[in-house]
Amino acid sequence: MAFLPRGNDALNVNPAIGVDDILSEAGSDWLWAVTAIYIIAFIGLLVLCFTSPESDRVFHYLFTCVLLTGCVTYYAQASDLGWSAIEQLDDGSSRQIFYAKYINWVVAFPSITLALGLLSDVSWTTIFCNVFISWFWVLTYLVAAYTTTDYKWGFFAFGTFAWLILAMSTLNESYEAATRVGIGRDYIILAGWTNLFWFLYPIAFGLSDGGNQIDVTNSFIFFGILDILLIPVFSFVFLFLARNWNYGKLNLAFSESRSGTDGETSLENKVVPATL
Repeated sequence: MAFLPRGNDALNVNPAIGVDDILSEAGSDWLWAVTAIYIIAFIGLLVLCFTSPESDRVFHYLFTCVLLTGCVTYYAQASDLGWSAIEQLDDGSSRQIFYAKYINWVVAFPSITLALGLLSDVSWTTIFCNVFISWFWVLTYLVAAYTTTDYKWGFFAFGTFAWLILAMSTLNESYEAATRVGIGRDYIILAGWTNLFWFLYPIAFGLSDGGNQIDVTNSFIFFGILDILLIPVFSFVFLFLARNWNYGKLNLAFSESRSGTDGETSLENKVVPATL
């Protein structure tokens, strides 16, 4: 009985011509596997959206959007799309820099930051500041990856400093706020998980798109593991812990439809003109 040939033809259909350090077939296979994990997680979370009370879906909706973005960006990378050829500092060789990876992060990192902020019940100004800082972090790394001189490390330093501010805010100020509303233990588990893997992203960037110390395929193995643990796994851990939360007490029940109660209230408060 003859076996079917392997179906991954992405590198032949979308070849990286004229680039020295490129994604290998094994790397593309790994990226397809990560894409499958994202798709399964997205479908699973979508099912949970319809089985959860409407008032408890705010995080379901948020993580569903994040996972869908991950599905698309990893599909692009597995297909050998969404990249540019950038000259490297060490020997003048060129390397594939996948901007699709940063598109994933520019959606995922602020969304995780928003989820932690909503959970901890910190002020909206703190949430907005943390979301902006997470955007700043990702975008400065993107600029660093596309900079072909030593000045890239300046952008890297700015971005890493932004992450330090974000870490201090999510582990200190937000934890204190979460403790006041009675979910300090759950919050520190989630914030600690997030910052543990956030700590590894600067290292991975310095070895890959920054310093060109590991090739494209190995960098995707590093980033893929980090992304899986930080986004799909984190999403389900978050929702598992959320089963015991009182969304009304945490002021998180704003995803519930207001048509019913508001309609009744508006009828009660409606002024009926007097009849003569």
